[in-house]
Amino acid sequence: MQKTKLELLRGTLDVLILKALFWGPQHGYAVTSFIRQHSGDVLLVEEGTLYPALWRLESKEFLVSEWGLSENNRKAKFYRLTPAGKKQLNEERAAWEAYAEAVSRVLGATQLAFTE
Repeated sequence: MQKTKLELLRGTLDVLILKALFWGPQHGYAVTSFIRQHSGDVLLVEEGTLYPALWRLESKEFLVSEWGLSENNRKAKFYRLTPAGKKQLNEERAAWEAYAEAVSRVLGATQLAFTE
């Protein structure tokens, strides 16, 4: 199977960011690395997409940020989930799982079914 780079569906990035921060504070590069690695190098998040999403999530109070030093001693902004962010992650995860299951059922259909 050929690997293709996929565009993120609208609304997907927020839940992926929340999941990346589930285990603790991370800087932006670590968030993009988490998403890339756990998607098997299929989902690539560009800086121009990531940082507006982080700021949006912070403005909704799902994240808080603070400056610190990265693993290579560079100044970096670290983002952390708030309790509201954890709740949002749980809600969005449940919604995405239901959505993915429904799409999978449609794509796996083996016959035309009519219900009236």
